[in-house]
Amino acid sequence: MKSEKVKIIKATFFPAPIKNSNKKNRALIGVGCNLGNCIRRFKKLYLFLSSHPKIDVLQTSIIYKNPPFGYINQPWFYNTIMVIATDFSPDELLHFLLYVEKKFGRKRSFKNAPRTLDLDIILYNNIKVNKKNLIIPHPYFKNRDSVLVPLALKD
Repeated sequence: MKSEKVKIIKATFFPAPIKNSNKKNRALIGVGCNLGNCIRRFKKLYLFLSSHPKIDVLQTSIIYKNPPFGYINQPWFYNTIMVIATDFSPDELLHFLLYVEKKFGRKRSFKNAPRTLDLDIILYNNIKVNKKNLIIPHPYFKNRDSVLVPLALKD
């Protein structure tokens, strides 16, 4: 098996220029994938979210290829971030993102399993949420290069 290297990747819509929106809420979404053609899936995700009436994609970052953590016997991950404007509440956004993951083929076999798509709410406006199924800000984002590198390179 050849050794892989951390990579910064530019692709259609990644990064995407900053847009404006009149939707009332702003959220930072972490996006990950390590099964199948992740870059093509990210492009399809961008188009899918951009066409949704309750979401405007305001900005995206580069794509960052990096090693897995937690369960490490799996392919490397492709990660990016999306800044969105939305009319969804935090709970509605969570349910919508879980639906999108499933639509894009996500199967949850075990914790940190390989995945076709992973969507995490990192930040939502300036609020804090602490529920069993939703914690905002995301509790681990400050420790993850998969979020911090794309976030630092989004501009």
